[in-house]
Formats: sequence, structure tokens, C-alpha cells
Amino acid sequence: MAKQDDSTLTIPVMGLHALARNWWLLLLRGIAAILFGLLAFAWPGITLISLVILYGFYALFDGLFAILAAIKGGNAESRWWLILIGILGVAAGLLTFFWTGITALVLTMFIGAWALIHGIFEIIGAIKIRKEIDNEWWLILSGALSVLFGLAILIMPGAGALALIWVIGAYAIVFGGMLVGFAFRLKKHSHADKS
Repeated sequence: MAKQDDSTLTIPVMGLHALARNWWLLLLRGIAAILFGLLAFAWPGITLISLVILYGFYALFDGLFAILAAIKGGNAESRWWLILIGILGVAAGLLTFFWTGITALVLTMFIGAWALIHGIFEIIGAIKIRKEIDNEWWLILSGALSVLFGLAILIMPGAGALALIWVIGAYAIVFGGMLVGFAFRLKKHSHADKS
């Protein structure tokens, strides 16, 4: 029976420890999502152009925080899923700024596709770290929520603009809350490493 090389086991764990030390970046992603959701509820009469700009800022900041978390999390090979989430968010944010004349239907489809892809990568990331941390279900649940939200939007893109704002706001608040929960779980993991 061949002996297993221990060095391959320490690389992902070291990456998790670095990510846990930078738990606050996931916290910032969660807070940005919650703020976006609260703003959507606070301004129910928001115009489409305002929604596009608000969504663009959220996607851009979420993407930047994800990339920063991947970089500061060490071992980029084990954090590729977080880098892809970040690149997707930055691209989505920039696209909305450069394409502000977008119609409500196209915006709806765009947000649905973004949420679906984003959720898939969140689930992949959670599966990759599940052997390294307990309670990774926060990340799995947030990914599953994103996938369900994206599918619902893509299946029913003709919902009214006000309904769309409420759905997007509710999704952002719940998703953000899950990221905040996962960030605090990582914080506990980083404190456990110090002892």
C-alpha cells in the first residue's frame, strides 16, 4: 500500500487558515449584500436606471471583496472558485455601468444568470473546504439560495419591476446574512488556530 504524501494535505488547510485570518472580507461581502437589499426596500419606487446603478455597485464591490479574499487567503490554486466569483462580480458591475440603457427584461435575465453562476461557484467552494472546516453549510446554503433565486428569475423574467426590486432586495438580505454567518464561522476557526 502506497504511503500518502502529507504535503498535499497541508496546502489546502494552510489556504483555509489564511482565508480564516481574513474572515472580515467575507463579512464585508455579506454587509454589502445586506445594504443593497435594504436600499432596494427603502426605495420601492426606484427607477430602472437607479436599480441598474445600485446593482452595479453591489456586484462590483462583491467581486472586489471576493478577489481580495482569494488573494489574501493564500494558495490561489485552492481558492480559484473565489477568484472566479470575484471576476464575475467585477465584470457584472462594470457591464451594468457601461450598459445603463438596459431594458427591465434584459436586466432581469442578467441578474438571474449572475445569481445562478455565482451560486454554483459558492457551492463548489463550500465542497472544496468542507473537510477543512465545520459548518460550511452557511456557504452551501448561500450558494443554493443563489441558484434557486437565479433559476426563479430566469424562469419568470416577466415579473413586474416593483416585484423584481422586492425579490432582489429579499435575496440580497438573506444571502448577505448567510455570508455574515459564514464569516463569523471562519473567525472562530481563525481563533481556534491560534490556541
